[in-house]
Amino acid sequence: MKIELNNQEIDVQIIRKPNKNIYMRFIDSHTLSVSCHRFVSEKEILRILEKNRVSLERMQKQKEKEETKDIFFQYLGKSYTRIFDGESKEVHFIDDNVIAKDEKTLEKFYQKECVRLFSSEVKRIVPFFQNIPEFSLQIRNMKTRWGVNHLTSRVITLNSELLKKDLDLLDYVIIHELCHFYEPNHSARFWMHVEEYYPKYKEARKRLRD
Repeated sequence: MKIELNNQEIDVQIIRKPNKNIYMRFIDSHTLSVSCHRFVSEKEILRILEKNRVSLERMQKQKEKEETKDIFFQYLGKSYTRIFDGESKEVHFIDDNVIAKDEKTLEKFYQKECVRLFSSEVKRIVPFFQNIPEFSLQIRNMKTRWGVNHLTSRVITLNSELLKKDLDLLDYVIIHELCHFYEPNHSARFWMHVEEYYPKYKEARKRLRD
């Protein structure tokens, strides 16, 4: 059985089980698995799928994003096709490809690059600020924030996802968090400080949202 979602033809695989309810999940972006009782007709399944069209289209788009993420490696604003050759000792960038031994090697490279590049940019930017207290840098994946300045503990945390963005966006987030040493909130005075060091901060905020 086939249906159309997001202007794409989707294969529907029906799995008969002694279920009381109907369960739906995408195996891949073009294959939807439907688990239901053996007495549920295909006509009834189609009716339920149509009733849940909006949710299914959202699920299908999310699956597409996950598949794209598996194919491409995001690094400093560019997308590289992942190539695993099973033997490379180092990670190499050749044209639009990133070549590594395996997924684990590439992940280690990503984590090391976060530490190297984030630390380097912080060290480069800090001298432009006056009266900044000593602080430590942490890097971790965060779902909702690009950076955090823990003023009481003097720790600035940067989102590891920033390595996927253009370098100037990483600089903006660093400047943003450093300015919190001057103003702990997001008052007009705070944004005046940010603008002093990063005049196009509004554009940077929009690009991060996008």
